[in-house]
Amino acid sequence: MFLTEDRKTIQELSLDLGIPYPTVHREVGRLLEAGLIKEKKVGNYRFIESNKTSPYYEPLRELLEISSGPVPLLKSAFGRIRGIEKVLIFGSWAQRELGNRGAAPADIDVLVVGRPDIRKVYAACSIVGKQLGWSVNPTTMSKEEWQEETPFLKNVRKEGVINVIGNSDQNKSV
Repeated sequence: MFLTEDRKTIQELSLDLGIPYPTVHREVGRLLEAGLIKEKKVGNYRFIESNKTSPYYEPLRELLEISSGPVPLLKSAFGRIRGIEKVLIFGSWAQRELGNRGAAPADIDVLVVGRPDIRKVYAACSIVGKQLGWSVNPTTMSKEEWQEETPFLKNVRKEGVINVIGNSDQNKSV
């Protein structure tokens, strides 16, 4: 919840996390009491979301992003796939991470450079997407294609990328 803008019910959290409802209910109560999350009641539903006004929000979000956010999860998932030379995050998520303003990301765009088994790339994206609660959208290309100056790649390079595996020769490595 600290890595997305989502509001969820306790039932949705229970299903998403694969944790029994009573356990999630108890932990939500503790997090509410600590002021780390807040709730909004709509009819019979209690929607839970992170409390962005908490002084602990930003440090916790940063810690979670470093330890279990997109970069470490993608690095782990793609690190096992042969034929990958680079994995870069681009698009809105990279833009926010690089400190640029804009709307909150709704997904994560990943550029995979090399000649991997495409089925394994999509499987890795699916797994990471489920872990994060966001869709992870891969774009794959060969090393030769990555070195071209297409309009798409010019834009990606101009906007900036986050290095996950390999080096983009620019921007931020995490």
